[in-house]
Order: sequence, then C-alpha cells, then structure tokens
Amino acid sequence: MKIFMRILALLAIGVFAQFVWLWGFCRFYVGPNQMAIVTAKSGESLEPGQILARAGQKGIREETLGEGRHFLNPLFHEWEIVSVTIVDPGKVAVVTSKIGGKLAEGEFIAERGEKGIWRGVLGPGKYRMNPYGYNIEIVDAISIPIGYAGVITSLSGEQAENGQFAAEKQKGVRRDVLQPGLYYVNPKEYKVDVLEIGINQVSLLGRSGGKVVTKARQLGTNEALNVLQSAVLEKQEAKRQDYMSKRSSSAVQDQKFKTGTRADFEAGRAPAAMAPAPLEEGAMNLTELVSFPSRDGFQISLDMTVEFELSPDAIAGIFRRYGDLPAVVDKIIMPQITSISRNKGSEYRAKDFIVGEGREKFQSDLTVSLEQTLGAKGIKVYNALIRHVEVPDEIRDPIQQASIAIEQDLTNKERQNTARKQAELNTELSLIKQRGEQVLQETEKIKAEIAADLGKQVAEIQAETLKKEAEVRKLTAAIAADRVRVLGEAEAAALQKVDGERANGLHLKTAVFNDPVAYAQWRFADTLNPAMKLNIIHAGDGTLWTDLEKTGFAELGGAKQLQKK
Repeated sequence: MKIFMRILALLAIGVFAQFVWLWGFCRFYVGPNQMAIVTAKSGESLEPGQILARAGQKGIREETLGEGRHFLNPLFHEWEIVSVTIVDPGKVAVVTSKIGGKLAEGEFIAERGEKGIWRGVLGPGKYRMNPYGYNIEIVDAISIPIGYAGVITSLSGEQAENGQFAAEKQKGVRRDVLQPGLYYVNPKEYKVDVLEIGINQVSLLGRSGGKVVTKARQLGTNEALNVLQSAVLEKQEAKRQDYMSKRSSSAVQDQKFKTGTRADFEAGRAPAAMAPAPLEEGAMNLTELVSFPSRDGFQISLDMTVEFELSPDAIAGIFRRYGDLPAVVDKIIMPQITSISRNKGSEYRAKDFIVGEGREKFQSDLTVSLEQTLGAKGIKVYNALIRHVEVPDEIRDPIQQASIAIEQDLTNKERQNTARKQAELNTELSLIKQRGEQVLQETEKIKAEIAADLGKQVAEIQAETLKKEAEVRKLTAAIAADRVRVLGEAEAAALQKVDGERANGLHLKTAVFNDPVAYAQWRFADTLNPAMKLNIIHAGDGTLWTDLEKTGFAELGGAKQLQKK
C-alpha cells in the first residue's frame, strides 16, 4: 500500500512538473495582428543558397505561427513575435521574394515560387509572410480620375518592335488604356501615365508667350479616392515638370516651357524668366509666340487659342509616338500652329488682320489646316480662335484712324437714321392710337347690331315656335276625335256582328228542335250542374217512408231520424 501511494505521489509530481514546464516555459501567446517567426535549433543543415528552413531542418522556418496560444520547447526552438503585414484599402503590396527558383536571364518579374519581384500584387487584407524570406513594399493603387485615361507602359518582357504596341509579355506602350476607376497595378511591372482626354486649350499671347490650359480635375464624393487621384496627378505633374526643366536646360536660347501662375495668363503678362514657380494644376506657361511678316512686309503677332482633343481610342498611340501632353504640345501642336499660321499669315496684308473680314478668313483657313494636319496624327482640332492681332504702329494708327472716322461717320448716319425712325415711330404710334379708338367705336357699333339682330332672331324663333305648337295641338285634337269615332264605329260594328251571330245561332238551334218548349228543356238540361245526380223513386204500396228504404236514402242519418219520428 505504501509503495502504491509513493507511485501515485511520483506520478502527481511528474504531471505537475510537466504542467509547470509547458505553461511556464514552453507557452507563448501571439496577439492580434501579430505572427511568430520560429527558429529551430536542431535538425538538418540548410541546402546551399537556402534561406528559410523546412520541417526537420535547422534555421528560420518559412512557415509562421498565427494569432493564439502556442507551445514550443525552448531548448530546441526560439521565436520572435512581429507584426503582420496589413494592406489598407486603396493600397497594394509589392512582394520581392528572396527564396524560390531562379529567373530566366534578362527577366526581373517573377511568378510565385520564383525569386524576385512577384508579378501579382497583394490587395487590401492581412498577410503573414516571413520578412526573412519576403520583402514587402506597400504603395498606392492607381486611381484614374474622371476626364483622364491611363496609358500603360510594360516594363518587362522582350522589347516590342519599333513603332508597334507592346503585346503580352512584351516591353513597351500597350494599346489598351485604363478608364477612370481604381486599379491594383504592380508599379514594378507597369508604368501608368494619366493624360487628359477631352478638350484642352493652347493659348498664345503674342510676344508675351502663352499657356496650355487643360481640363480641371473633377472631384468625387469619395474622399479616399480623391486623395489617391491627387497622388497620381502629383506624380504625373512631377514628370511633366522634369520634362520641362530638361527641355528648358537643353534650349536656353529658345525656351519652350517655363512655370508661372494662372494670374499671369489672365492678365496677359509673360511669366518671369529664370524665376520658376510651382506649376498650377491644369496649366503650362509657354514662351512660344506666333509672329510672322505679312505680305506687305510688316511684322504681325497674334493672340490665339486653339482647342484640341485627345480621344481615348487614339491617346495610347499619341503617347507612344510623342510622350506626355507637354511633349505632344512641344513636338506636334506648337510647331504646327506656328508653321501653319506663318505660312497662311504671309499671304495676307497687315491691313487684312485689322479689318474683320480678313481676320475671319485667316482664322477659318488656319482652323481647316490645323484640323487636317493634326487630325492625321490622331489629334482633333475644334477651333483656332484669333483673339488679338498686334501690328506695327506706323500702319495700325492710320488704319485705326481711318476706321474710326468711317465708324464715326457710320455712327452719325445711324444717329440720323435713328432720329428719323424715332419720328416715324412717334407718327405711327399716334396713328395706332387713333386707329385704336376707331376700332373701339366700330366694335361697339358691331356689338349693338349683333345684339339687335340676335333679339330679332330670338323673337322670330319664339313666334314660330308658338305657331308650330298651335298647329301640333290642332293636329293632336283632330287625331283624338278620329280615334274616338273609329273606336265607336268599331265597337258598334263588333256588337252588331256578335249579337247578330248570337241571334242567328239561337234561330238555328230553335229551327233544329222545331219546338220552343223542347229547346227550352234542352237548354235547361244543358245548363244543369254536371255533378248533380237524379234518382227516380217509384212509389209502390205502402207509405212513403217504407218506400224510401228502397231508394237508399234510408242510410242517411236524416232519413233515419225522419223514419223514427
């Protein structure tokens, strides 16, 4: 018994020691949004080039432990608790794997299971990926604003043929574009440039330079998307600023672009050279101008606004050939505007640009030429508006003075015409008033005539109605008298015929019997009640009462009573 108790005591001590070991030394807890990285202290050695250990190997294990309570022997394992990777909405995670198979030569985008930058990105969510084997970079998703399109440039694969769009697994500009919306794009695999679609403007301010005005971004009700869209546009704006700074530095003597403010453009002032300011959204200042000699040798400068559109179906090709909007304006639109305006403008005299008809014809010719030239390149031109023409003072002043004199003469003539028309108007107004009064009098007269005629017609109608009513009554009385006479004659004829026929019947009946008494007896018998019975009593010897017994009347109670009496 003592031995058994000792064994039980030893077992209890062993169980308690095991409990203390497990819960005091082996137990650890992984909290919410955390994970545990386990390192095995024993096992087989890692293979050459292997970073993370599998089950049974010594080293940092690839698999991590999630939230909750875990038990590991601290003599054979170590653990490190770190935060999990959380990708918020509107973000993507780019994964660079340190483990896996090697990529093909020249490739840097890997599939899952390969070493390198994974092609697929991680969308919003929670991920327990071992940081010793995976490097995770969280970036913004691409949000294309309304009124923009995203041009995709593939950064991996074989280079597409020159002048061709990139196909699947080829490097270059893709034909398909991103419409407004939110996209989870791998920025290591694709570069997305947002370009304005719809109508934009290039405004040239004569010798003051000019400006490109693009459509303003339309804000939505989703603040998170607005933040993403602002980030995308800021990145695109940074690219444009970089392009313009490089363009300016490469051509100091003939700068095409430099930054400024919208106030400068509205006021018609040239942006200050060598003093760049942050570029305002939707605007680019230019130093390009339209200036050319006229047919008669005078230098002409124009203020011009050209409205153009980059359509979504052509914007990828335009970007592939020329680049972003500043490059499109710099390489295509501006050279065509200046070239065509100079070629067309040299066909006109300086006077033609001051007189309205000549300027309108020049504007029409310029618009048609720009539509044809830029339309062949996928850029649609809507209008080329000439807002101001600057000509030399020596020709402008005489023309202006002559034009002012002509206009003044026309003004005086118009004033005289106006005075004459005013007098005629006053005369017509007085005539109108007089004619109005006449019309009122005529109207009253016509109204009285109409009322009298109407009363006469009403009286005639009433008299005719009474006459018709008397005639109807006369006819009705005659018809009623005829009805009484006809009915009386009909009743008399009917009575005569019925009674006559009845008398004829009686005469015939009496003629049959040939005896009035016999006929009366037949008539009497014929009118007797059919239910009446006739009993003939033959009286014999004896009394009446004794003879009644033979007739059957003795059975009657009354007869018996008479007999008893």
